[in-house]
Amino acid sequence: MELGSSKAARGPLAGVRILDLTSVVLGPLATQILGDYGAEIIKVENLEGDLARDSGASLHQGMSSIFLAINRNKRSIAVDLKSPEGKEVLRRLISGADALVHNMRVAAIEKLGFGYGAVAELKPDIVYCAATGFGQDGPDRDKPAFDDIIQAACGLASVNSLGRDQPDYVPTLIADKTTGMALVNAVLAALFFRERSGRGQYVEVPMFETMVAFLLSEHMGGLTFGGLTSHNVPGKAGYARLLAGGRRPAPTKDGYIAILPYTGAQLSGFFNGMGRADLAQKYGGADRPTRNARLVEMYQDMVQLTCQRTTAELMEICTSRDIPATPIYALDELPDHPQIKAVGLIRRAEHPSEGAIRYIDPPIRFAASPATVRLQAPLLGQHTGEILREAGYDAAEIAALEARRIVSQSPSKV
Repeated sequence: MELGSSKAARGPLAGVRILDLTSVVLGPLATQILGDYGAEIIKVENLEGDLARDSGASLHQGMSSIFLAINRNKRSIAVDLKSPEGKEVLRRLISGADALVHNMRVAAIEKLGFGYGAVAELKPDIVYCAATGFGQDGPDRDKPAFDDIIQAACGLASVNSLGRDQPDYVPTLIADKTTGMALVNAVLAALFFRERSGRGQYVEVPMFETMVAFLLSEHMGGLTFGGLTSHNVPGKAGYARLLAGGRRPAPTKDGYIAILPYTGAQLSGFFNGMGRADLAQKYGGADRPTRNARLVEMYQDMVQLTCQRTTAELMEICTSRDIPATPIYALDELPDHPQIKAVGLIRRAEHPSEGAIRYIDPPIRFAASPATVRLQAPLLGQHTGEILREAGYDAAEIAALEARRIVSQSPSKV
């Protein structure tokens, strides 16, 4: 479905064609972002469709809330890649593609006949990006990987156990989505390299290693120095200020609030605003290492005060003193967040099969080449016919492929 003028709104990747052989969350989120940036995304699905089509809330089977959220700006072709004729369809599509992205296990796509070597023979300058669970140079290269597994393996579930009796997962698909963002960066960098050099390449984006790098960026701690305890450097990993606890949403008379007085001046401003000049002097006058060492104590004192005021009263104190603070927003309250409403992040559209829906507008703003939503998430095989025609198949050939269940097209209506 067209949303606005595609002629006037061409993103920075306009003219780039990407074959999307990904499924579930990691890969589809990444290719959607590339599509938002203007790339043409051809979503290659098997005849049963992406598993995410049935994950989340839904009005109709195959068009779940999660699928709708991460598969816009794509055209869908449904094809049996295990059949010789289906493989030929993909070969024809590869010849006209700039990039191919997949999140299959490497052994599986090699067996299918579309490993990097085979694809590069068809299109030598292609950017071939594989999203893997574990780096292919390590012993875990063939292990299955899902968000929970990676959260556990990379240390995130352990870090998230702070203040709890046992490790726990972060209740969002953080490994999938973080690795998806890394995949976007990798494809963009490889396309830029190809623009400069004319050369394509193989790119691997492993979930496990990406998440270890993500987590350790602040938690390397003593590992930075070989784990040795010297010159007051702790010997273990971890960012002590975070692991010591203390920081958490503070209770108010009518709810909860997040307050982060980060500097000495902000600490003084907060405690003075609460009528506690003694605490302003105690914490605001100290240097950063001393404040960090007393973090738990400081937040305990803060919580004793915040529960005496309403959230609105505390927000007024913080806003007038430029202290970072926000009410705690529930998921269902986000559409009414003043900032989100002002920038139009959550928009409404009429989906061709699902009717009126909400969707998230691209959050990144390009002044000269805006990111846009041109197509809503497709039905399974919605564009099979037109993609095959573009690849050189005539009407009779398409009908024969469909009759033999090599390809399928979506029904005219749900």
